[in-house]
Amino acid sequence: MTRAVSFTLNGKPTQVTVDDERMLLWVLRYDLGLTGTKYGCGEGLCGACTVIVDKEAVRSCSTPVKDVAGKQVLTIEGLSRNGQLHALQQAFLKVNAFQCGYCTAGMVMNAYALLLRKPRPTRAEIVQAMDDNLCRCGSHTRILEAIETAAAATAGGAR
Repeated sequence: MTRAVSFTLNGKPTQVTVDDERMLLWVLRYDLGLTGTKYGCGEGLCGACTVIVDKEAVRSCSTPVKDVAGKQVLTIEGLSRNGQLHALQQAFLKVNAFQCGYCTAGMVMNAYALLLRKPRPTRAEIVQAMDDNLCRCGSHTRILEAIETAAAATAGGAR
């Protein structure tokens, strides 16, 4: 059913009038022009479409926009502040934690949710948290290093 759906997007009140069953991924990309969130598998299995909803990582390709009504949504575009990259983004760049870069936004957002839950994760906790985000280029070792670097740089806080 087409209706207005209101939520906070990257810290700003947002309202879209769309089919409320439309997946959040398509609302973000096509209705709101935020293309950092990527389409991967379309089934919530690869993690390329990961965004944060009320501090939890969710797969936007399998989340109807009606499910975020009244909630806080954070995308990769909202992670930086005042032109300054977030510590996770800086760490991914520093250790070259990407090859093609397609999965990177989803990886960063999933890692951000991890650091919100667990500011000082162990390597095993990072591996477990990132297990269902797929990188087909084989950059997992550098991704883990980037998350450890960011956790240290933020002194145990995601922000």
